[in-house]
Order: sequence, then C-alpha cells, then structure tokens
Amino acid sequence: MGEVTTSLQRPVTNEGRSKLVRHVDSFEIQPPAPPSHNGVPRSAWARARRRVSRWHRPYITLLLLLDFAAAAVASLIAIETFDQSRAGFYNAEEDPTWFHTVAFVLLPVGWIVSLWANRAYDRRYLGLGPDEYKRVMRAGVAVAATVSFLAFATKTDLSRYTVGTALLAALLLILLNRILCRFVLHVVRRNIGQAGHRMVLIGTLPECLEVYTAVTRNPAAGLMPVAIHITDGYAAAKGIETPVPVYAGRDVLALVREVGGDTIAVCGSASAEPGELRRLAWQLEGSGVDLVVAPQLTDIAGPRVHIRPIEGLPLLHVEEPTLSGPALLAKNLMDRVAAGLGLLLLTPVFLAIAIAIRVSDPGPVFFRQPRVGHEGRTFRVWKFRTMYVDAEDRLASLVDRNETDGMLFKMKQDPRVFPVGRFLRASSLDELPQLINVLKGEMSLVGPRPLPADDGDFLGDVRRRLLVRPGMTGLWQVSGRSDLSWDEAVRLDLYYVDNWSLAYDLSILWRTVGVVLARKGAY
Repeated sequence: MGEVTTSLQRPVTNEGRSKLVRHVDSFEIQPPAPPSHNGVPRSAWARARRRVSRWHRPYITLLLLLDFAAAAVASLIAIETFDQSRAGFYNAEEDPTWFHTVAFVLLPVGWIVSLWANRAYDRRYLGLGPDEYKRVMRAGVAVAATVSFLAFATKTDLSRYTVGTALLAALLLILLNRILCRFVLHVVRRNIGQAGHRMVLIGTLPECLEVYTAVTRNPAAGLMPVAIHITDGYAAAKGIETPVPVYAGRDVLALVREVGGDTIAVCGSASAEPGELRRLAWQLEGSGVDLVVAPQLTDIAGPRVHIRPIEGLPLLHVEEPTLSGPALLAKNLMDRVAAGLGLLLLTPVFLAIAIAIRVSDPGPVFFRQPRVGHEGRTFRVWKFRTMYVDAEDRLASLVDRNETDGMLFKMKQDPRVFPVGRFLRASSLDELPQLINVLKGEMSLVGPRPLPADDGDFLGDVRRRLLVRPGMTGLWQVSGRSDLSWDEAVRLDLYYVDNWSLAYDLSILWRTVGVVLARKGAY
C-alpha cells in the first residue's frame, strides 16, 4: 500500500490516499490529487471565483429591499404625523417633487449606504450574535449625524420632530426587519438544513469531534460538518463510530469538492507545524472555499479574545472575565428595579395562583428551600409550592427513579406534584416569587440556577458558578432546561460566568420568553 502523509497540503506519496467511513476499517487507493496553489500572486485584474457558499446572496438582497422599504415607511409615518413636516423645503406645497424625492428616495438610499459602510450586510455578522444589531445602531447614529450636518451646513430649518420621528422609526423598523429575517433563517436552518455552511473539519479525531459537538449544538448557527479529515493517520479512527465520514491523507481541496463542502475548519493543533496554515490558505485562494480556525479556546467569547500581532506573529490575548465595575452595578440596578416593578404588577397573578394552590392541596402557598448563592452564601429561595405537603417524606422512595445525572432530582411524571403544580411548573409561574430574592439582592434576573445547599461546598469547576449571583433564568434554561445533562448544564453556567455582559443578559431574557411559551424542558 502507498505511504499516507498527514500533512494538510503535501500530496500523498505513491499516489495513495486513504478514505475512512463511519466505522473506519477500510483503506482505498484514490487517484492523484490536483496540484495545489503555490502562493504565487495572481494578476490584480483576475476575477476571483465566487464563494461556494451562496446562501447569503438572496438573504442580503432581501435585507436591502426591506431596509429601503422600512426607511421609506418611516418617512411616510413622520410626514403623516406632523403638519410641519415640509418645513425647510420652499414651495413644497405647490411642487412637492423635491420633498418627496428627499423623503422617499435620498433618505432611504442614505440608510442603505450607511448600513453598508458599517458592514451591516457583511455575511459574517448575519444570522447570529448581536454584532448585526450593533452595526445597525451605528448606521442609525451615522445617518442622524449626516442629516444634522447637512441641515446645519445649508442653514435649512427642518422640522425637528419630523426628522427625529423619521430616523427613530426607520431604526426600529430596520431592527424589526432584521429580527424577523433572522427568525425565518433559523427556521430554515433547523427544519430544512439549508442556508448554512457545509464544513470539513481538519485535525486530530478528538479535536474534530469536540468542534463537531460545539458547532452542531445550535442548528440556528448554520454550521453543518459533512466530513472529518484527521491528521494523525487513519489508524487513530479505526473501529470508532463517528457522526460523519472520516478521511485521512487526502488532498484537502479535492476532498471539500468531493463532499460538497464550502468551508474548512482547522481544529486545535492541526496547524501546529510552522507555515502549514499559511500554505493551506494559499491553496484555497481563488477556490471559493472559506477557511476558519477553531483554536483550543473553548467556551471563551469573542469580546474577551483580542488578536495583537507582534513582529508578524498573531497573538491571541484572553482577557479576564468582568466580574466587577460599572457594568455589574448597572446589572444590580436593573435587577432591583425590574424585580420591584414585577412584584407590583404581578400582584393579581400572585393572588390567583395562591388561591389555586390552596384549593388543590391545603397547606402553605410558598415553598422555601436553602440554596447556595453568591460566594457560597446560603439563602432561602422563594417558589410557589407545586408538590403535596408530604413531598419531602416521599422523596426517599423515589431516589432510584431520578431522571437526571446531576445534583437536582427530576422526574417528568413526579407523583408528588399535584395537577395545578404541574401547570405552574410547565409554565414556569412557580418561579415568579423569586423576584423577592432578586429584590433582596440574593439573586439576579439572569445567572446560573441556584443549587441546593444540602451537599455543602461545591468542588472543582462547579464552584466557579458562585462568582456571580444565581439567576431566575440563565443560559442553562434557554438551552434545554431539564433536558440537558448535568455536565452540559455546568458547562453553560461556567460559560455565562466567564462571558456575561448586559447585552448578553438582555439576549437571555428575550430567549426566555420563547422557551417559557414553548414549555421546553419544563417538568
């Protein structure tokens, strides 16, 4: 048999290449790979090949049309709202052509140009994460500044209320467009499996499987691994069942085309050999295939990672998590204000739930249990009672039927829960009294879930959850709740602790609404 090389770019000697499938136990001889790109600069006039991944083209076209329409509709709303909307435009009543041109053509075009300049149509920011919305906000500021400057420079006395309404309405409508388009995109990715990136993972088998697990955890991200190219030889995967076909010793670009991929993901230490990643990038020039690198910085969010090149060496600096400072004070203030208003507005709901509980099972309305909070301090969490009064006494007989692998006892059909309590759990209404804990500063609106204090101090990684206040909702809840394994829940909580921000909290609160309405993982 021919000798197999595990290099990412070097051709296979003796024209031999191996191909591994799910249970890797065969070794096929393939025809020689096409010559790879050697890094020689191409003509500046040469037209680069279109990218293989093209889902973003119709998506961006749709956004362009909707953004233009949103700006035009916003102008119409402002004009119909204020009688002085034509102020500053001479003879606008007799000949409104110029006024309408500015309101319904030039201003929407200005929005499109500003959005484009702020890279709000960049495919890398579309469909996932807050960057797309941040760029829309920056574009709005730029449009407002430009209109203000032009009005000042030309000494045009515009109607401030009209301009302000048109700009604010356009910003809100564009953001709404983006939210709705993203929702549709996520539905297509989850249910149809289209409008995403078909990835070939390169690295050792454990590294590739780790990246596979991470990128497939959220189908809305649109990352769909279709093959794995292992760099440590086909023997490393022999007899191991994998979710996608595994290959070794293949020409990477030829493999990508064979499996219909459009993206190559270099995992972990696959590019450990000096210059190898650069040669792979050269090979992909003009191919239309994207190249991404998944370094071994798992569970660290982008804002904490900064690239600082020194003498041509791109160093990744990982900043410490922000666990204090003005952002934390703002979070605490938001928690207290929201909890106070929530308790005030939900008083009728509390009364109705209390009556339903007392009718279902005579006994206390609230259930209070010791939980471990910030920095290991113990407090009593408030919840509406959902179980019969003798639930604690019956727990010992049900321990063997626990359906989770963690510190909490969970059963989908727990006989200790009375009917009204089952509804309260499914709708998460039993958690509302925790607003009292939030108001007292024992909990936060968003954070890791408080765990029972029965087992004493937490050990290992779990203890890091105590660096922030526990929350009524969190990344654990919006990612699967009780359907998640204990290890996965801990991983999500630790990710939140290391990467939290006010914007992230608002995002989790927004996602919580959908999860609660869908009753996902609640029992």
